Amino acid sequence: MNTRFAVATHILTFLQSQEGSPASSELIASSVNTNPTLIRRLLSQLARASLTTSQMGSGGGALLARPGSSITLLDVHRAIDEDLVVFPLHQEPNPQCLVGRNINKVLKGRLAYVERAMERELSRTTIADLAADISAISSTA
Repeated sequence: MNTRFAVATHILTFLQSQEGSPASSELIASSVNTNPTLIRRLLSQLARASLTTSQMGSGGGALLARPGSSITLLDVHRAIDEDLVVFPLHQEPNPQCLVGRNINKVLKGRLAYVERAMERELSRTTIADLAADISAISSTA
């Protein structure tokens, strides 16, 4: 598994904390502690999913395309990991073996259940929720 989902969530939460002010990819990259090129690539994916937009010109940058309270972690997952199979199956088990011949059939249903449960949980948390949690943590520190 890679960290694109976590970085994309960081980007969106950072934009939420900007309260409507555009953020450059360099500014976002400094928060994420990564390269601005990676940020621009992820912002492109987030824009295709209508989660971010860009303001051009001097003082421009990335913005949330809609309120953070309407962007769920499931939205982020779908935008970033659209083709990712969360639990890929082994493609070449031994068909001569009883287990090898049947393991994918048995696992497929169980893993589909786990993926649906994960999606339900991701749909319960918004970017605004994460920003509020961060704000609460910083006020107690």
